[in-house]
Amino acid sequence: MNIHTIPVITIDGPSASGKGTIAQLVARKLGFHYLDSGALYRLVALRTLQSCIDIDNIAQLTDIARKLNTVFKDNQIYLDGKIVTDDIRSEQCGNLASKLAAHSQVRAALIERQRAFRQLPGLVTDGRDMGSVIFPDANLKIFLTASAEIRAQRRHNQLIEKGISANIADLLQDIIERDERDSNRSIAPLQQCTDARLLDTSSLTISQAQDSVLTWYNEICAKTSA
Repeated sequence: MNIHTIPVITIDGPSASGKGTIAQLVARKLGFHYLDSGALYRLVALRTLQSCIDIDNIAQLTDIARKLNTVFKDNQIYLDGKIVTDDIRSEQCGNLASKLAAHSQVRAALIERQRAFRQLPGLVTDGRDMGSVIFPDANLKIFLTASAEIRAQRRHNQLIEKGISANIADLLQDIIERDERDSNRSIAPLQQCTDARLLDTSSLTISQAQDSVLTWYNEICAKTSA
């Protein structure tokens, strides 16, 4: 079977926009596979921190990306057989992952690993460049966003629920800086593709956002089969 006939839905957007939550729900509803592309960069960041490697040592960072021994299973993420699902969600990992993503060699090392997730019956993936770079032929491309203030509040709520202390002002500043970095990097910058649908979730519930994506996908399927 031609791999390019396997359906793909890409959901790109800035940090803390809710793209991961929506992508997982849509994947579960459709029975599709799910790829959290950002987790791969966070895994590289975690291993970089664990190994005390300098962020400017591109060769070592690329080697880490190329040799990642990771498994995504039952909503858990494993690195060398150890569950690191919560470890990679720290703000430290997130900020470092954003910086690592600016290195073309690191990105190149992860491209084929990401594309390998395209398997039957289909894939829903979220990230920064899923529609623009990794899956340019995706059936449906979404650019999901929300105001920086709303995103900071959401991130704050997530951390508090996990028992992690957080300051909204600091989170907002981190989000603004990450947006700036992700949008202005020279390699695969965060951007809305010309063929992507904008979905602003600032005033939407999770259910409403999920329904919007499913409605758009069903419309595309209906046109294709007509």
